[in-house]
Amino acid sequence: MEMNQTINDFEHIRRFTGLPGEFWPAFLEKCTRLAAARIGFLLVREGADGSWKNFCFWPGDAREVIKTSGFGSRIEEISADSARDGYAWETAGQEKSVGTGSGIILGVRLVLGDEERVGVAVFVFDNTEGVFPEEVILRLKLVADTPAIYQSGRLLRQSRADVVQFAEALDLMVLLNAEKRYMAAAMTFCNEVASRYRCACVSLGWLKDGYIRVQAISHMERFEKKMDVVQILEAAMEEAFDQDEEIVLPQPKDSTAVVRDHEAFSRDQGAQYMVSLPIRLDGEPVGVLFCERAKEAFSEIDIRGLRVLCDQAARRLGDLKRNDRWFGARMATLARETLSRFLGIEHTFAKFMGILACVILAIFLFGHWNYRVEAPFILKTDDLAFQPAPFDGYIADVHVDVGDLVDEGELLLTLDTRELLLEESTAIANQVRYSREAEKARAENALAEMKIAQALADQAKAQLGLVRYHLNNAGIRAPFPGIVVEGDLKEMLGAPVRKGDVLFKVAMIQKMYAELDIDERDVHEVAAGRTGEIAFVSRPDLKFTVKIERIEPVSVAKEDGNVFITRSLFTGEVADWWRPGMSGVAKVNVGKRNIMWIFTHRTVDFLRLLLWW
Repeated sequence: MEMNQTINDFEHIRRFTGLPGEFWPAFLEKCTRLAAARIGFLLVREGADGSWKNFCFWPGDAREVIKTSGFGSRIEEISADSARDGYAWETAGQEKSVGTGSGIILGVRLVLGDEERVGVAVFVFDNTEGVFPEEVILRLKLVADTPAIYQSGRLLRQSRADVVQFAEALDLMVLLNAEKRYMAAAMTFCNEVASRYRCACVSLGWLKDGYIRVQAISHMERFEKKMDVVQILEAAMEEAFDQDEEIVLPQPKDSTAVVRDHEAFSRDQGAQYMVSLPIRLDGEPVGVLFCERAKEAFSEIDIRGLRVLCDQAARRLGDLKRNDRWFGARMATLARETLSRFLGIEHTFAKFMGILACVILAIFLFGHWNYRVEAPFILKTDDLAFQPAPFDGYIADVHVDVGDLVDEGELLLTLDTRELLLEESTAIANQVRYSREAEKARAENALAEMKIAQALADQAKAQLGLVRYHLNNAGIRAPFPGIVVEGDLKEMLGAPVRKGDVLFKVAMIQKMYAELDIDERDVHEVAAGRTGEIAFVSRPDLKFTVKIERIEPVSVAKEDGNVFITRSLFTGEVADWWRPGMSGVAKVNVGKRNIMWIFTHRTVDFLRLLLWW
């Protein structure tokens, strides 16, 4: 019965699936009972030249026995001999005995399946009666390969788990890669992790402005970010983020992580089992995956699988988080990353703004800029012709509109000539009648009547000449090539006009100039010969170069103050679309000035006048 129990115990140890921390004490206990020894030790040495380390011992008071008996050094010597020869022992009667009475110290080399480590099991017997070292060594050698079998089985199980985990990671990445938006990918990630690892709830937090903010919660499309539970959850996530390590609750015995916020979340929400895993990009934590269970603790395999999922999904989630934003946010992130290479990752924008402020201040204090005096202008021309009515009459036809370009001699307007034609016929008839009366009086030798008739004939002739002059000038024509700037008469057909009334104004556009109103505060900066640029109100995108010809010596009072009229000529060709009366803004170059002076001289001049007494 005892033999069957021993066989069953070692069969169970060979098939053991627990953690190494549970396997080694159980294996050492079974070996100590199999050898019928009082104390068992398991020693491990790293490499051929390493020192021996106590891996575990049985029973629990074995360490105190070693300290009080004083033969700890002999255990290491037995271990070295066992590692070299496969086994070793010594009794109290041998030369190397250190006063252990009639006991025996026996060691057997274990098969660990690891070439870099050597393991030895050492056993201490109280006396030599009934103890046959060769038989004990034979029994122990039969089970010496149990650690290698356990390690092989553990590696096999781990390999199978790794295959399953990598398959799950690939399946999850297929789903994440199909998502084009960050929030959809985050929800998919949380839901899939919750389903695959039997979690009651899975939450994803991401770094934002130096703090972890909850982005998604499994099976919950919307949540209020200011809720107390969300804030407690973020505090627990930041606890794992700050320590940059996985935090498991209940906390393992050998863990040194701070879990205060996790315990607070557990008390508040009643969650007994949870794990927080930092999500890293390029070696730096950027987020936290928080998983909760109600009835089952997270095993080492579960945590390793979650770690694989986080590592695989980190890049995809990071890219979507980076790119699924409006243009300004993406540019700000790009700028921060670029500047961080030179200024460091902390307070990057603050450092940059400080440097930029210093550079701008230095430019303002020591830099020079081309200073230009600004003034309004109006387009004018000296060649302006007034076209009046040549006689009293009526408008018969208008041939042009305001703004039309006309050539020299082109017909602008025609007056009604019907009355003039009647007057012409009357004048011709009177001239003929009085000429005949003069001839008749000459034939009758009536000198007085002849002279009177001749005078009336001359009068009729003069009247005829005036009428024909008016007929010839009934059509008003352009005096030179130009543009009609005044004379919208098409709605006045048939209207009477009086002699001398101005009907049209025609301007010559080839000789236009810009008339600038220079403020008296800036007139001392401007002089004849300086150049500048003008821009029309109608076309502010186009700039034209002008050169100052002369400045009027007397100022003109206007609403905004006194100005000096300045005539400026164009250095280039005149555009076809220019018209007299157009206005805009002119800027005259007056030379280099200190930038600080450019921006402050108005205020300084005002204060000088205000504070002067």
